[in-house]
Amino acid sequence: MDLTAFARRFDRPVVRDEEHSVWAFGESASARKDDLLSLQAPDFALPDLDGNMHSLSDYRGKKVFLYALASW
Repeated sequence: MDLTAFARRFDRPVVRDEEHSVWAFGESASARKDDLLSLQAPDFALPDLDGNMHSLSDYRGKKVFLYALASW
């Protein structure tokens, strides 16, 4: 399968790490534009330290501070 052609066909940005044979696809430009114009983050859920799940939508209408860290 030609993954570059696939990404182009669906208007998705793509990066490839040849050394590790890894491909990553992003959102289309139109989807990114819509997200930026709406100023709304997509909903997701994560566990707290006690294992209780919390979704972003649980806090709709409240101010939320999101902190993300990547060690790479």
